[in-house]
Amino acid sequence: MKSAPLQIENKKGAFKVALVYRLHTEKAVQAATQVSVWLKKEGIEVLTGPEQKKVPGTKLMKQAREFQKVSLVIVLGGDGTYLRAVRMMQTYQVPILGFNMGTLGYLAHHSPEKMLETIHKTISGGMNKQNRTRVQVSAYRKGSKKPLLFTALNDVVLERGSRSQLIHLAIRLNNDEVQDVKADGLILATPTGSTAYNLAAGGPILDPEAHAFVITPVAPHSLTHRPLVVADDKIISFKMESFKAMAHLVVDGQKVLDLKSGDELRFEKSEIDHQLVVTKSHNDFKLLRKKLLFGHRS
Repeated sequence: MKSAPLQIENKKGAFKVALVYRLHTEKAVQAATQVSVWLKKEGIEVLTGPEQKKVPGTKLMKQAREFQKVSLVIVLGGDGTYLRAVRMMQTYQVPILGFNMGTLGYLAHHSPEKMLETIHKTISGGMNKQNRTRVQVSAYRKGSKKPLLFTALNDVVLERGSRSQLIHLAIRLNNDEVQDVKADGLILATPTGSTAYNLAAGGPILDPEAHAFVITPVAPHSLTHRPLVVADDKIISFKMESFKAMAHLVVDGQKVLDLKSGDELRFEKSEIDHQLVVTKSHNDFKLLRKKLLFGHRS
């Protein structure tokens, strides 16, 4: 995917870096302390992201709006920690540099063995950034005109509740009917999230540069229901049609809402892209080959 040189900006006259680390993992806690000490020696103010134990010598952020004064977010953990950082930031656009201290490390893919070297390159202008599409979700309760709003970098999933009934959904594009689906669940994935749950459910891999979303049913009741790739300039809607079944709404791996008959979800491209920090030689399909063995012959 195309990337552009990353120039870290001082915001409001100060250079601040926020740390988000994998909770209850000693290696990540130690790395956060090491990074904090190094950054402070460089004259950079260091903050600990909200909802975490404060890293020694840093200031603990209490709310998302404090990210508007932050120049860079450093994530020390796996992809789950990376997505937690994205949720913390809400709609504030700050580049994220992620180091893999988890298992897969597709988003947080930088090597912790070169951690300080990579951070130095980042703040010195030696790295690039990729803009990644996010999806905004508007959840309308039956009879309500005011939606609940959520934003996802990876995917939005509807999964059936504890009862055994399948979810029955009507899918529309720009208010035109596409199909009715009965399934265990339904995934709407961004290009970034196409390599996550969508891929495991049989959906296609999208080029991160593609201007599209993919809709993938999970264990559909009909053989005719297949993944659907949709241009991201359309408004996509899912409406719950079943009178008995309940569904869970899961945004980037976190359950946020229960849905029932008559509730509706509307999806559209977020106006604010996510900024992923990468090396100047970064290649997305090379990373896929490394992490997921994409294209390897057995």
